[in-house]
Amino acid sequence: MVNLTIDGKQIQAKENTTILQAARDAGIHIPSLCYLKDINEIGACRVCVVEVEGVDRTVSSCNNVVSEGMVVHTNSPKVREVRKTNVELILSQHDSKCAMCLRSGNCTLQDLANDLGIRKIPFEMKVPPYQWSPRSPLIRDASKCIKCMRCIQICDKVQDLHIWDVEGTGARTTVDVAYNNRIMDSDCSFCGQCVTHCPVGALSERDDTDKFYAALADSKKKVIVQIAPAVRAAWGEELGLSEKDAAAGKIVTALKQMGADYVFDTDFAADLTIMEEGSELLHRLAEGEHKYPMFTSCCPAWIRFLKSQYPDMTDCLSTAKSPQQMFGAVIKGYYAEKLGIPKEEVFSVSIMPCISKKSEHILPTMADAGAGQDVDLVLTTRELVRLIRADHINPADLEISPFDSPIGEATGAGVIFGVTGGVMEAALRSAYFLVNGENAAPDAFKDVRGQDGWREATFTLAGKDLKVAVASGLGNARKLVKALRRGTVKYDFVEIMACPGGCAGGGGQPMKDGLEQAERRGNHLYFLDDISELRFSHDNPAVQALYKDFLGEPLSEKAHHLLHTDHHGWKMPREERMDEK
Repeated sequence: MVNLTIDGKQIQAKENTTILQAARDAGIHIPSLCYLKDINEIGACRVCVVEVEGVDRTVSSCNNVVSEGMVVHTNSPKVREVRKTNVELILSQHDSKCAMCLRSGNCTLQDLANDLGIRKIPFEMKVPPYQWSPRSPLIRDASKCIKCMRCIQICDKVQDLHIWDVEGTGARTTVDVAYNNRIMDSDCSFCGQCVTHCPVGALSERDDTDKFYAALADSKKKVIVQIAPAVRAAWGEELGLSEKDAAAGKIVTALKQMGADYVFDTDFAADLTIMEEGSELLHRLAEGEHKYPMFTSCCPAWIRFLKSQYPDMTDCLSTAKSPQQMFGAVIKGYYAEKLGIPKEEVFSVSIMPCISKKSEHILPTMADAGAGQDVDLVLTTRELVRLIRADHINPADLEISPFDSPIGEATGAGVIFGVTGGVMEAALRSAYFLVNGENAAPDAFKDVRGQDGWREATFTLAGKDLKVAVASGLGNARKLVKALRRGTVKYDFVEIMACPGGCAGGGGQPMKDGLEQAERRGNHLYFLDDISELRFSHDNPAVQALYKDFLGEPLSEKAHHLLHTDHHGWKMPREERMDEK
């Protein structure tokens, strides 16, 4: 332990602890901008500077460690002057039109400028121009980039995709897509982790709320909305609602007030996915031993990753569509008629915790119901919050409304799709039933739960050992895939979620700088599963009725047409380049 003094307070800290961490552990606030613990500790912004007695200049506290007898001042006149100047310099290259920024009110730079009392910029303003593809689901506004390098470090160290890099020198230094690529020509998975870790508004999802309003205003359209499992665990955060008060039924009420005709629960489609994916797994196991396991196919960012990095393993993916796309296909392909709506009049909207879903729904292989794309529009959880605010809806006053029938019914197994390991656990619950004709204990497969980036378990199914693995975060996915290719591990079934913690930590979820909330949200989803009356996907009466009245059985011809997809039916840019060669 090291003894030191910070702002007159004598504290102890472990050797090699940074000044910033030692101060925070002692309850002393040092502002920072570029810092992300264990990810970005490069002192790029110079906001966390402090004064150390005996040292002539101020030092960045995020990457300088404590020493015995050190005396630190975190807010001396010298520190305040340097910190203010550094923020003014950042603002001189930043589009400061905060009223039109998506991050206004939730922006670290904005908070810093206000705290430091900055009212004008004493330096010449040189703001880079905005140049970006409007087709991209992920938007980067160069005029708001502060060059903190967080996006680079998250993509390199956590997601291992290396999409971003530093470009230019000196005052021209900026961040852009690596290798002089355009974003749509890169290997980007659109996971959105760079967005959720950007401290300002330089990165965001493409805002599609105007398209939603246009559909509501179109008298020829019936707007049908689905709400993903992980949305209910996060939507209330920016609206001041506790987990207890942020019931999914309030989202239903809000969307109905806006003018939506029907609001359904994507959990229904998650249960449907389990029936198809679980049956596919059992069919695959019956074929005998395979070199590689079957991979889950619920996460479009993971699919983009696999197709760009290991295209020869594309056939390992389950052919089952994601719940979002299954819902879209079923609502247009079957339930529209049940509701008395021509399928051509359906405008299918999904509220997702994900940015990559905005790229998934426009794929040419996602138009099987015969009425255009099966899902017409995807909005993130953040866009949902903006819609609620724009309509002046007070969430505290919202009543709880049920999801619409006949596909408002869902199970706890569908709910846990939103947390890492949840798809695996739900699939195993139903696979056990399909083999044994009876349910296992609801929590019999809980060994797949947890926030570890890569975890494995072995269960007995049909008298045989079933080896499974779960990974979240694309960096962990790469490690797992490499181990499979080397032959150092062997599994039968693998679940991958691109975002750490799964959809609960998705790139479209609400964000608060420096706070990782995937684990807390995931625990809430497990709680909802625990209190559910139905906890097995195959027990969902709406799913049972769909098979009885229309699909026949899992993996039937109709089920394959509507609920499965060809992952070779579209290409990532790298695949196209390989074809050209």
